[in-house]
Amino acid sequence: MKKFIAFAVIILYFTLVCIFLAEKTDIMNLENFPWHVQFEKNNLILWQRLPYPSYYEIDIFTKNPDNPAVKTPFHLIKRDFSFTNKYELPPTIYPTYYRVRAHGLFGIISDSPFVGDPVFTGSPLIPTPITNYTSDSPASIRPYLIWHTVPDAVYYELELLSGPPDDPDGIELSQVNHLFSSRSIFTHGYQADLSPYLYNPHIFWRVRGLDARGNPIGIFSEIQQIHIDKSLTPPSKPLPDSYDTLPDSPVPLYPVYHWLPMYNASRYEVELLDHPPLRENDTSASLDRLESIVVDNLFSAYDPKPMIKSGTYYWRVRAIDQADQPIGTWSDSQKITVSSVAERTRDVAVFGDSISHGGGNISYSPANLEYNYQTYLDFPTVNLAKSGDTSRMSLERFDKDVLIFAPRNLLIMAGTNSLRDSSISAQMIINDLQAIFAKCKKNNIRPIFLTLTPLNAANIETVFNVDTDPAWKEKMTQVNDYIRTLPYYIDLEPYFYDENGNLSEKYSPDGLHPDLIGKQLMAAIINQHKELFILPDGK
Repeated sequence: MKKFIAFAVIILYFTLVCIFLAEKTDIMNLENFPWHVQFEKNNLILWQRLPYPSYYEIDIFTKNPDNPAVKTPFHLIKRDFSFTNKYELPPTIYPTYYRVRAHGLFGIISDSPFVGDPVFTGSPLIPTPITNYTSDSPASIRPYLIWHTVPDAVYYELELLSGPPDDPDGIELSQVNHLFSSRSIFTHGYQADLSPYLYNPHIFWRVRGLDARGNPIGIFSEIQQIHIDKSLTPPSKPLPDSYDTLPDSPVPLYPVYHWLPMYNASRYEVELLDHPPLRENDTSASLDRLESIVVDNLFSAYDPKPMIKSGTYYWRVRAIDQADQPIGTWSDSQKITVSSVAERTRDVAVFGDSISHGGGNISYSPANLEYNYQTYLDFPTVNLAKSGDTSRMSLERFDKDVLIFAPRNLLIMAGTNSLRDSSISAQMIINDLQAIFAKCKKNNIRPIFLTLTPLNAANIETVFNVDTDPAWKEKMTQVNDYIRTLPYYIDLEPYFYDENGNLSEKYSPDGLHPDLIGKQLMAAIINQHKELFILPDGK
């Protein structure tokens, strides 16, 4: 028996040595394995197995901006493992890259190249339609046409055609089969009126993204035929935008409600309830609603009230025409679950104005989490920011909005809107920041300030039709010099300039709010200063 055990130990030892040598000397040339990683339907990623016993690591990344402040080209979002050659990817709303690693008994054997999600990282970018009206599932004469968002697209151009385009891969509208086109589309969905074109035996549609100056981002999507059933009743309610969203996303303290616009609407009304509406898709306002928000010809409503009380809430929206009369019915109600303050409390809270609240690239609100820098941080946060705040407004709501959450760290960026206002001096902004700093210290909160990023006054006027204080840069310099005297700060300012000393269009087309790349740059810089935060277990 002893001889058998000894023999078995020798065999095991010999086997482990062989495995070790095979993996560490790469005698099988596995390091140069010709990977073929591909995306399948149902959010699956597939790859071929290595000709060697392996398990697989799947790493999910975003690509960091090319900027001197950033030390690594990719930012790890998630890591998982699989013993098969397939993996179900989590939902994504931003350009995402994947790498598969084969592990043996003694470590990593081979890495696949980085591969990008084709929906958001294709080259050229091609919008991916979501709606598909087939003969089995036809459209009414006024259908919603919906597609996945195009990264960095400020707005979209949609074209209706009676046949194939002149050049499917070109950037020009079709000449031969063109029926209609519109550039007045600021969301990734559009309710098209097809009634003028029903004489055509076939109707097709395609869409492309445009930048702030109307230049194409990528090319048109592949044409989709719209099969029509004229007997169907057209949609008569706005469509809440639940597409390209992250499931179970935390609700910011100041929620934003977002929908796809409705044909011929001039205004919208949002109502908030603490129970389901008595009747779905009715035409009357709820008598016991908590609040009503009316916005002009927009597709987002910013709640002016903080959502502090836990519970289940419901919101819905209806369209209003130019005569101030409702169009159709209320939308389907949307449920919001608000956790208790204790459950929402995080080690890090974020405080400030719209740059921290979220949104950007002119068309995107805080409901679009890809335009929120907190999406790319290495640690969880609670969003206590509020769009439109000046430094004084942030100070005035500090006690009621921050203290109840009692964060260990408060990431503060306040004062950008104050820079634009000629009636607000640099010293007034500094006084507000000093008061916020004092409140943090009094309540045992570590204040970590972000320096203010520059502005681009010309772009602000073009986009928002408002003036900017000509002395904004001098004011910003004074404010940021003060911030750099504080115990804990992260310096963003130097990395956002263009060659003319303004906020670079590369990071912000509207001259004020960093866009997707700008928010990723903010997060990358913050992630590199985690030593400033009090975090559990060194995270």
